[in-house]
Amino acid sequence: MGTWTARTPVRSDPDDILAILTDPDAAAQWSPVPFEVDGLDGERLEAGARALLSGRLAGRRIEFEVEVVEADDGRLSLVASGPVEMDVEWRVDERFGDRRELVASVNVRAGRGLGGRLLSSATEALLRAGSLQAAVAGVAAAAEHAPLALAA
Repeated sequence: MGTWTARTPVRSDPDDILAILTDPDAAAQWSPVPFEVDGLDGERLEAGARALLSGRLAGRRIEFEVEVVEADDGRLSLVASGPVEMDVEWRVDERFGDRRELVASVNVRAGRGLGGRLLSSATEALLRAGSLQAAVAGVAAAAEHAPLALAA
C-alpha cells in the first residue's frame, strides 16, 4: 500500500505534544475518525502498553489491537493490527532555535481478504483526502492551548 506523512510547525514543548498524543480522551480533540480505547492498563499510552481501539470506517465497525512501541522524548510510535495493518509514528523535530515541527507518518499495509482490501482502500482514501494533515494540525492546536487550559 503506502506511507503517508504530514507535518506542521508547532510552538509547543515536545512533552506537551506527547501528553496530548498519549491521552486517549484527548483524541476526540484531534482525531478525524472517532474511536474508543479499551483494555488499556493505566490512563495513558506508554511503551509496552497494549489496547483495543475500535471505531467505524467505511460504515463498518472495526477493531485494532494496538501495541505502543515508544512513547518518550517527543516521539510516539505504535503498531495497529486489525483488518488493516498500520505502523504509526509521531515525532517532534527540532528546527532552528525554538522552532519545531510536528511530523506524523502512517505506513498502511493491505488487509487480508476482500474486507481487508476494501478497508485498506478506505483508509488510504481518508489519508489522501487530508485526514492525517488534519490530525497533525489538531494535535498542534491542542498542545498549544494545553498550557492555557492548565493555567485556568
